[in-house]
Amino acid sequence: MIGDEMAGEEDEWDALQREIDREAQGMADRDGKREPSPLKGASPADIKAAADAFLKEHSDVPAEDEASEEDAGAERIAELEAELAAMKDQALRVRAEADNIRKRSEREVQNAKAYGVEKFAGDVLSVYDNLSRALHTIDGTAREELGDKARDLVNGIELTEKDLTTTLERHGVKPVPGVGSKFDPNVHQAVANIPHPEIDKGMVAAVMQQGFTIGERTLRAAMVAVSTGPAS
Repeated sequence: MIGDEMAGEEDEWDALQREIDREAQGMADRDGKREPSPLKGASPADIKAAADAFLKEHSDVPAEDEASEEDAGAERIAELEAELAAMKDQALRVRAEADNIRKRSEREVQNAKAYGVEKFAGDVLSVYDNLSRALHTIDGTAREELGDKARDLVNGIELTEKDLTTTLERHGVKPVPGVGSKFDPNVHQAVANIPHPEIDKGMVAAVMQQGFTIGERTLRAAMVAVSTGPAS
């Protein structure tokens, strides 16, 4: 639709430009059609007689008519050129607006692709939390004490958690850096400050709840404890 409007405006430009050219050509033709003086080489008496005859013939025509006609043509050309310039300026504004609309549409499409699953991903995180808590209740010693069937069950939960994490990442949902990473208030929520013999001050010492990002947004901040450095 915008392209049709711009094409119509370009046709109007062409029409205006042709009219300007016709006006200019008309002025040039009028100048070119002026015949050379037939009195060249005539005697003074012949010149006087011809002048008297011309004045008598054109006594009712103002001497300024020809100049007025040229001025009118020049004014018309100036008007047409001003109108053409205004139309070109308007067309440039239309093109700029069309470009802005195109960029905004592309950005909205990209956001829809990146964040279309945001709400669903937020709901799925509760499933991830339950799987993670189930695994954290079983440390290495306890796992060794489990029977074969119970150990297979734990292994199945681990595989399910990994598969869920992989599926989330495939849709742009990624886990926030955890232990040993620098504390970032954009993706971390500090719930405690604790000393740690091996982790520098200001770094994440423990993760209470895993955080996730989606695209460039924080889907859920990670709940962490921040190291204060080795105990003094």
